Amino acid sequence: MSAAAALVLSVGAASPAFAADPSPNASAAAAQLCTDLNKLRSDTAALYGLNSASATKDQVKSAYNDVRDSWDKVAKSTAEWKAEQKDAVKSAADGLKKTWDDLPGDTTGAEAATKMKPQAQQLDNAVKSARTGLKCPG
Repeated sequence: MSAAAALVLSVGAASPAFAADPSPNASAAAAQLCTDLNKLRSDTAALYGLNSASATKDQVKSAYNDVRDSWDKVAKSTAEWKAEQKDAVKSAADGLKKTWDDLPGDTTGAEAATKMKPQAQQLDNAVKSARTGLKCPG
């Protein structure tokens, strides 16, 4: 198995903590937040899983845009969740945006993918923590 495939599997794999049913009194807003966090995590895994050796800048940009759009949905959520969890996800998303914005115009896809990976990993970790705190299913 390639390192990239292993990374995608490890980033995208669900742990037993995620498999627990949501609490019986979970609000519709919390359920929507869990759905949005799942999408953000999936999009982050796709960005992180790009092959640094062969990714084009357009592929990196498309994957980044998917993450940005998913983050926008999470950020607009009205669900009650712990401020530190939301702040951690926001900070990681902001870090990813800054990394993207700071890429020089002549950056190759391989360079862009390599520079984006650490920030994508931080975002994935923050999303995992938020999902666990919210008791999101799956």
